[in-house]
Amino acid sequence: MYTYIPQGVCPKFINVELDGDKVKHIEFLGGCPGNLKAISKISEGHRIDELAELWEGNTCGKKPTSCTDQLIKALRAAKAAGEGQPS
Repeated sequence: MYTYIPQGVCPKFINVELDGDKVKHIEFLGGCPGNLKAISKISEGHRIDELAELWEGNTCGKKPTSCTDQLIKALRAAKAAGEGQPS
């Protein structure tokens, strides 16, 4: 599991587990629990690029980012770090 520290949003951490380039599991710590649980469920089983097409660049109010935008950053960071690769 890869832990990402998001910037400019309410959640303190995003835990990500990948299976190759597909999302296996996501857990947000902090933030709006109902919405973030739904985002996590919707994301599981999808490829990172599919989700990026939907959510990258989304903003929240006057903030230049959002939980979904930060999620894409977390997924890309996890993949770059080798999360989801065979050991």
